[in-house]
Amino acid sequence: MRADAVRGHLDGLLLAVLEPGPLHGYAIIAAVQQRSGGALELRTGTIYPALNRLERLGLLSSSWQSSGERRRRCYALTDAGRATLAGERTAWNEFTAAIGSVLNPAAPPAEAM
Repeated sequence: MRADAVRGHLDGLLLAVLEPGPLHGYAIIAAVQQRSGGALELRTGTIYPALNRLERLGLLSSSWQSSGERRRRCYALTDAGRATLAGERTAWNEFTAAIGSVLNPAAPPAEAM
């Protein structure tokens, strides 16, 4: 899938994969790839600036967690992030319904008189 297809939807994607619980950056990338059936491959250079921005906006919180000798920054949704995700889902449903009605009309339009 083209990288520009994700543009404008990255925040919603990141918030959605964090909904079940905290994840570190590479796990977020893997979750997006898995949920999309491999169609979406996000790069670290794309997600880390977005995660930092979402944290500055108060939509995510982060903490350092250790896994063996490795320390990873894990991100979690805040209440504001959950509310924003709900809005993203509503906007996405409205958008896809509108585009779908144009690309796949249920019935041909009536002829103008």
